[in-house]
Amino acid sequence: MSEGDVRGIVIAHGEVATSLVDAVRSIAGVEPEALVPLSNAGLGRDALCAAIRESFGDGRQILFTDLPSGSCHLAAMLVARETEGVGVVSGVNLPMLLDFVFKRGLGLNELVPRLLEKGQDGIHGYRPPEG
Repeated sequence: MSEGDVRGIVIAHGEVATSLVDAVRSIAGVEPEALVPLSNAGLGRDALCAAIRESFGDGRQILFTDLPSGSCHLAAMLVARETEGVGVVSGVNLPMLLDFVFKRGLGLNELVPRLLEKGQDGIHGYRPPEG
């Protein structure tokens, strides 16, 4: 990870974070410190906030969470509001994380909106014909 790169921390329920990070590492071959998984399993709000802080690397961070109003997101927002250089993106998905690992050298003000767009672009649906 180069000095100016943003570190990603995926914070989610159960094993979701580990599964997403493992998939990104498998597909993109990125170094482990670029994207770190963190589960909320067994952690209350204060313990989760502490675990998030302990996961920080040097420099800027983006905290990716699974649900926009879940416990992971609320803890991420508490930490981000008190810490300079930390962005939060909720509704994490694989397309978003893959874009992140290739574009983490961008500034947070450019990177966060880009990740939201890439995450939304990665969602598609199929409706079978009626009748």
